[in-house]
Amino acid sequence: MASDTTSVLSKQVLLWLVVVCQCVSVMACGGTYEYAIEEFCLGKFRLDMEELDQHHWCSWEDTVEPYGELTNCTYLIALKMDCFWPNRLVDEFFIRIHKHYFHDCSLSGRLLRDPPNRILGPFIVVPILVTLLMTALVVWRSKRSEGMV
Repeated sequence: MASDTTSVLSKQVLLWLVVVCQCVSVMACGGTYEYAIEEFCLGKFRLDMEELDQHHWCSWEDTVEPYGELTNCTYLIALKMDCFWPNRLVDEFFIRIHKHYFHDCSLSGRLLRDPPNRILGPFIVVPILVTLLMTALVVWRSKRSEGMV
């Protein structure tokens, strides 16, 4: 009976040790991990983005390399600090990145804007002219048929 109690007690101690180690690991991934990715990863990404003209921020071809390096950096720091990746802090970090750098980008990667007037003009003028022409044709036909009856 004493050996059963010792076995159960040692299993409970082992379980608590695992839980405590996990909690310490998760807490270490909080502020320290956030500080590390802000300092090391974001600093390099900011420099890379400043080298680009702001008009090129929505171009995936121009930003794929710095963005990939940023992602890889957050992963490597998580790996070194024994943190899970991806995690809530990484998600919040990338949401802030997207809000700052990519908020004006469409899903296709191009900035949405109106086409030039030389293209947009015919799409506006042609329907108006067709409507006026059809109205004039209906009025002309109705006056012409009145005299025949």
